[in-house]
Amino acid sequence: MLFKRFGTVTILLFLSSQLHAQHAGRPFPQHVSYFTGSIKPNHISQIRLDQLTLNFYTQWKKRYIKPGCHPGEYFIWFERKGNKQCVSEGQGYGMLISVQMAGADPSAKSIYDGLYHYYKAHPGNHPFLMAWAQNRNCRDVDKSSAADGDMDIAYSLLLANTQWGSKGNINYLKEANNLIGAIMQYEINPQTYSVLLSDAIEYDSKDYYDTRSSDFMPDHFKAFSRATHDYRWTKVTNLNYRLFSILQKKSSPDAGLIPDFIVHLDKKAQPAPPDFLESPYDGYYNYNACRVPWRIATDYLLTGDKRSKIIVGKINSWIRGTTKNKPDNISAGYTLAGNDIKNRYFEALSFIGPFAVSAMVDKKNQQWLNDVWDYLVNFKLKDYDYYDNSIKLQNMIILSGNYWEAN
Repeated sequence: MLFKRFGTVTILLFLSSQLHAQHAGRPFPQHVSYFTGSIKPNHISQIRLDQLTLNFYTQWKKRYIKPGCHPGEYFIWFERKGNKQCVSEGQGYGMLISVQMAGADPSAKSIYDGLYHYYKAHPGNHPFLMAWAQNRNCRDVDKSSAADGDMDIAYSLLLANTQWGSKGNINYLKEANNLIGAIMQYEINPQTYSVLLSDAIEYDSKDYYDTRSSDFMPDHFKAFSRATHDYRWTKVTNLNYRLFSILQKKSSPDAGLIPDFIVHLDKKAQPAPPDFLESPYDGYYNYNACRVPWRIATDYLLTGDKRSKIIVGKINSWIRGTTKNKPDNISAGYTLAGNDIKNRYFEALSFIGPFAVSAMVDKKNQQWLNDVWDYLVNFKLKDYDYYDNSIKLQNMIILSGNYWEAN
């Protein structure tokens, strides 16, 4: 009898600890107080902002979160033609989204942990980095990594530590520190402190002094520095802000745009030539650089870094002017002179959403922000792919005031 009672108490204590582990420390909605002077859409209520964000998350989750090839794993469906079913970029997006939606979604932790287990099941060439893509049989396309995916996964692990703690089955903080260390070792150029195109880029590679502009995530880098006490991340932040400022002045003085790829950082940094890596528009403001206003503006929202406001402020002035303050005039790509890329006169959420986030840094953009929010949220998920929808959702989390900083 005593044994049975002891067993019951033990089980109850176990269940209690499990329930406590599931408790969200920062449940959605958070209603974060961004840096003084920042704005949110103010033409609808906070409840409505939260509701629209949660509604879109529910649709996104149903479409893009898929079970992996092994029990307990989930991946973010790439949804593109070809044999790839998942890329590390998407895995990072999914992990950032799910950890921030905890509280509103009771299954958020199990989803997050499943995404984590899939990441761990696909290591790249180096420990803790993720192989950048998997095919429909969950086999790695190759073992090289993509820095943006790794950095988002690392930041999500810091968020998970804040959200659920690290005393459960996964030590999120330890995993974050391991991954951050690997990123610094294998994906950061130790001379220029720029982000390498891949961990496959060695010191004698022709692309060793080249970088992808959208990999500059200053709010992530500041969190990495706090978590690891590795102050090289401060150099990464400072030198890349300096690089972007120089490029704006020299290559896009009127529009303030940053190109997809930047080359020759060891000599005279400049936009990449056509077909450098992905397309004829590698030196333009295209499908990589479209994320720059979002990635940089979040640093101002969370930390008030004036360099962020200056950089996106130039972009804000230009986009409002070139569109005549009409969001439906936003095109899917621009030259650095600020001209539309030919035949790109269509709606792309991956361009629209980041322009909305960048508008948040200054109250003079209030009406523009309200209009871009309305324009963005009215597009249907079924009409766009993984990339546009995933960026839209992350931007809606920020725009609704629910993007919070990793401790």
